[in-house]
Amino acid sequence: MARRPDPTTGPRAAMIRSAIRLIRERGVAATSFADVLAHSGAPRGSVYHHFPGGKSQLVEEATRSAADHLGQGMARVLDSSDTPGALQALADLWRRGLEDGDYTVGCPIVAAALGTERGARDVAGEAFEHWCGLLAGTLVADGVGPERARSLAVLVVGALEGALVLAQAQRSSAPLDAVVDELSALCRSAIDPAATPRS
Repeated sequence: MARRPDPTTGPRAAMIRSAIRLIRERGVAATSFADVLAHSGAPRGSVYHHFPGGKSQLVEEATRSAADHLGQGMARVLDSSDTPGALQALADLWRRGLEDGDYTVGCPIVAAALGTERGARDVAGEAFEHWCGLLAGTLVADGVGPERARSLAVLVVGALEGALVLAQAQRSSAPLDAVVDELSALCRSAIDPAATPRS
């Protein structure tokens, strides 16, 4: 029986990784096949062999790959702590990412959501929905009612993504830290109604 090729190696995987990186830096509209080829080192003839649907297919698959990776990371962090603790752990990861990228590398899912490719926007919407579901599930496990957990999860995802945009624009992790502190306090008060929210 023939072995299936490893999806994490080879020109196709390299192009997906490069597309994610470039989309994070430049956005969807400013990322071309030529850019992806130059960044990945993949042979020019492999573009339409691996992505017969053209740029839209590449961007959609790159967005899905990034969403899967980020979703798995979020699930691991949420499984290891209550919601406030998990938010602090996620903030630490994102802060390092911002600093390592000199505040030029943003969230690929936001880039796809704001981009020009409808398929990638749809994948981004699915990713945000999945993240909200993960957060809501953790909040419910922490003792928050399902309806409140859902609305808090939407607030958390929206606020975190907005904080990342602010941090990039201001070249500082201060907006991320401030938002995570407030979100942690809010989630803590929802988990334990007797807790006093920060003033």
